[in-house]
Amino acid sequence: MRYAQGGGLTDAERTTRERLGLQAVERFEARQKNAKIAAALRISVRSAERWRRAWREGGEAGVLSKGSPRRPRLSEAQIARLERELERGPRAHGWADQRWTLARIKTLIGRLFHVSCTVEGTWRLLKRHGWHWQQPARRAIERDDAAVEVWRKETWPRVRARRSAGPGSSSRTKPGSRRLRRVPGPWAGSVRPRS
Repeated sequence: MRYAQGGGLTDAERTTRERLGLQAVERFEARQKNAKIAAALRISVRSAERWRRAWREGGEAGVLSKGSPRRPRLSEAQIARLERELERGPRAHGWADQRWTLARIKTLIGRLFHVSCTVEGTWRLLKRHGWHWQQPARRAIERDDAAVEVWRKETWPRVRARRSAGPGSSSRTKPGSRRLRRVPGPWAGSVRPRS
């Protein structure tokens, strides 16, 4: 089952769902069809199919709940190793530049510890252990402030003016500033473009 925003069933709902699964197992053993089981237990046919598949592969234990999902936990030794690997830098792990991103750290955790987690889970893990995001304190060496200022004063107003005069932006244009175009057809001579 998939739930929005990483949610899931409560313990009571999981117990109810497990009880229904065990009732379905009794009906599987009696060779009932999935549609009949779904109607009797008031579940979807798809759930009945999924439970039947789990029952075939793992028996009654295949239908039982695996428990609530939990965030991946790393031991203190694993956290210490992760910190050492992060200090070595991304280049040591095969990336082209020296920038750690959450996606890269997530991949590194998977490679080192065979633990799967989300990008958000990676951020929470790092935050719990004292890591925080950083923004470069210095500007790039290649930055030319004079060129940036010229671009901002000369080029950007032209780009902005072109964007606001494009199709679909009639709310930004002044009344009467639109040009009429000649349209082929019987009325083509009656409308002339302004000059």
